[in-house]
Amino acid sequence: MHIERVPNRNSPPAVLLRQSYREGGKVRKRTLANLSKLPDEAVEGLKILLKGGTAIDNLQEAFEIIRSRSHGHVAAVLGMLRKLEMEQLIEEERSRERDLVVAMIVARVIDPSSKLATARGLNAETCVSTLGELLGVASADSDELYAAMDWLLERQEKIEKSLASRHLEDGTLVLYDVSSTYFEGETCPLAQFGYSRDRKKGKLQIVFGLLCNAQGIPVAVEVFEGNTGDSTTLATQIEKVRHRFGLKRVVFVGDRGLITEARINEDLKNIEGLDWITALRAPQIRQLVEQDYLQLSLFDQQDLAEIQSPDYPGERLIACRNPILAAERARKREALLQATERELDKVVVATNREKRPLKGAANIGLRVGKVLSRFKVAKHFHLEITNNSFHYERHSENVAAEAALDGLYVIRTSVSEQLFDSQETVRAYKSLSTVERAFRSYKTVDLKVRPIFHRLEGRVRSHIFLCMLAYYVEWHMRSSLVAMLFDDEDKVLAEALRDSVVAPKKRSVKAQSKAVHKRTEDGLPVHSFQTLLKDLATIVKNRVQPKLPGAKVAFEKITCPTPLQQKAFDLLGVSYLM
Repeated sequence: MHIERVPNRNSPPAVLLRQSYREGGKVRKRTLANLSKLPDEAVEGLKILLKGGTAIDNLQEAFEIIRSRSHGHVAAVLGMLRKLEMEQLIEEERSRERDLVVAMIVARVIDPSSKLATARGLNAETCVSTLGELLGVASADSDELYAAMDWLLERQEKIEKSLASRHLEDGTLVLYDVSSTYFEGETCPLAQFGYSRDRKKGKLQIVFGLLCNAQGIPVAVEVFEGNTGDSTTLATQIEKVRHRFGLKRVVFVGDRGLITEARINEDLKNIEGLDWITALRAPQIRQLVEQDYLQLSLFDQQDLAEIQSPDYPGERLIACRNPILAAERARKREALLQATERELDKVVVATNREKRPLKGAANIGLRVGKVLSRFKVAKHFHLEITNNSFHYERHSENVAAEAALDGLYVIRTSVSEQLFDSQETVRAYKSLSTVERAFRSYKTVDLKVRPIFHRLEGRVRSHIFLCMLAYYVEWHMRSSLVAMLFDDEDKVLAEALRDSVVAPKKRSVKAQSKAVHKRTEDGLPVHSFQTLLKDLATIVKNRVQPKLPGAKVAFEKITCPTPLQQKAFDLLGVSYLM
């Protein structure tokens, strides 16, 4: 900082407190405060202080910090959002509603919380960051945020269409997967009892499906009632992609629970330009083996082979076997079997004890049922229950039959070999892991979509859509910051290190070095995405009040970034000076 006197024609010169900074290779100045009304002695004292001198005996008493607000993480997320032109994507013209929506997106990335807590974080009196000030929404309350959510929901289709035009094109892969999350309350019509992936017994839930491109960039999201079956959501997504997004040729990629036999026959077959990639269920694979269309000896020298079956006319079947996955499944099954046997032995002992033995087929069966429902391996045991005894033994043939299929999976597709060869098809199916990563970020790691407290159907839909937009920003931030994160930044090399597309991914040398040494190539600490945001949050905006005689003008000063923080802003391509 420095003090500069600026000539002012016939009036006394303006005395300005200024800061120099570099932007795009150019040196620029910004005015922090107008000191024209200060006495000359106060101005001279400030000059001495700014040059490193001491104008009074105790330098610490020359200034006081009136208030500090976290700024760096806000500048990083808001800067990336603006770099992606998301404000214009939401609405061309600036408005109060657009600024509130942007504020909620940024807040969801830096500090996911309720709308009431978000409003307090924006308010000038209760804020802990500069977000409300930067967007001009420091007076917002929760009612305004709810109204902005309703405003956003009306624009969801338009925004998703714009995202699709950015990231999807004819002939592209479209990844689709479904998840669910639990709901607090009982008044929303979307909230229903269904299969809970969160394992929250007794909780209502909602289901939502996420569409992504081949790289895992989210394009669209849709909310369904909590008792909706995964596969029944597929038809609406096909309609969305082909008609709303206008894609005539597309390859849908979904797991075996989504693209089922019924969906293939009813929604996918005989539609020109629409292809799909999925996988067979375990009973279907077992049937192929029993009918000798899939011979396990194929995998003696290779881990991938195309096969044919009259049960799947006009389709390609690509059988894969992963020995590492096979070993892990065998280990897990044996552990579950042994754990089940330990608990079943306790039931046997209870039926044979002298004092108060466990009697009655119903009582014994109840105890046995609890054990079997806990470990989920009932099919591997023969049970014999009488009124006075209980006996069990392993179903060895059943165990051996299942073990023979360990690590085996079969990709099922309508895509021609001219478009995707075997390895490309398997790779496309495995890319569904990027959608699963999005759901992890959605639900647990970063965005914390759950639990949902909104009562109105539209608010629930808008909340899920806000989280998708927040993940869109996060995805691009992670991609830019990958050199500073534990993520593998050299995915092409990592792919080249794999023995085959069926084998598990291997981490590149750079990624392994970061994991071991916790340092980047230039010696900086490696972060997770969340810890890096916390580091950036230590860049604060201070409100400083001089305590020199006659000095009444306060000014703001932003913390100078550390080398690590500056590198983060450089990688993002944004400035912390906003």
